[in-house]
Amino acid sequence: MARVSPLMVAPLVVFAVFAGLALVGLKRENPSSLPSALAGQQAPAVEVTPLGDKPGFGDADLRAGKVSLVNYWASWCGPCRIEHPNLMQLAAEGIPVYGVNYKDKPGNALGFLAELGDPYTGIGADASGRMAIDWGVYGVPETYVIDGQGEIVLRFAGPITDRVMENTIRPAIEAARER
Repeated sequence: MARVSPLMVAPLVVFAVFAGLALVGLKRENPSSLPSALAGQQAPAVEVTPLGDKPGFGDADLRAGKVSLVNYWASWCGPCRIEHPNLMQLAAEGIPVYGVNYKDKPGNALGFLAELGDPYTGIGADASGRMAIDWGVYGVPETYVIDGQGEIVLRFAGPITDRVMENTIRPAIEAARER
């Protein structure tokens, strides 16, 4: 009987491990959700610079007694265009949406808003990405639901599609209102 070399079995073992990890990942409840160490904690400091003549925002705005959203976005971000109509809808419903323009050129950012509309109650630029690091941002778009006392209720990474709006964002807004 021929002896099987460990070198012949190694690729099969590696494949089995990767297949198992992929299967576990696929069975997660929401594969696009990423854990946030900040959920349940006060929102980190708002440190933005003005974006054109748009109204800014600060820490006090996130603790003003009203549920709000903080949305990280950029003009060069394709998924940001996809979610933009839903941000416009939330703003039209009276939900304050605060925008953080992430590592973008001011002219491009203002052009984006001129083209698609401006859903933001207040907006600022994070040209260096420092504030994004403090907030734990992985990339844009990312949106945080903040309760009226400035506590993070939800962090959502990715574009707010219609499905995400109904199944994730709206329930988080309601949960924040009930606090």
